[in-house]
Amino acid sequence: MTVTQVGTVLPDEEAAPREEAALCEEAEEEAEHVIPLPHAAVAVPAVRRRVRAALTGWHLCADVVDDVLLLASELLTNAVVHALPPATLRLSRLLGHGRSTVLRVEVTDMGPAPAAGRPASESAPDEHGRGIDIVMALSDRCGVREHFGGTSRWAEVVVS
Repeated sequence: MTVTQVGTVLPDEEAAPREEAALCEEAEEEAEHVIPLPHAAVAVPAVRRRVRAALTGWHLCADVVDDVLLLASELLTNAVVHALPPATLRLSRLLGHGRSTVLRVEVTDMGPAPAAGRPASESAPDEHGRGIDIVMALSDRCGVREHFGGTSRWAEVVVS
């Protein structure tokens, strides 16, 4: 397995345990990128560029890259808007049974922000609330996991 950490992570930050079961049974992690997320909406495009660079390095077709970028963007934006910092994005490429490849996007944060701590939206209300629908439509599997290290939201895409 190759693990690439992009950006700066404080030494006392510990990656949250990840869900054991991937979409493909007997999946073996082949490569991973870990990217810390500054808690500001302006950070999402910069992290998205890092995700694009990682996906490009994996030589995926443009449609898959676009879908995974949109998944990452939705999960990242959710963490910035609705959760407590810090947040970390973990992008993994898993080799599964039958030689299929699973791409996993996982964003871990410290859980929901109290209602009083949530920033007021400055854009129209019809521009919000569709993120989970987008994630469900583009992923083969997705979910949310509460754990000692916070909350992880993840999505998986199978690539032949």
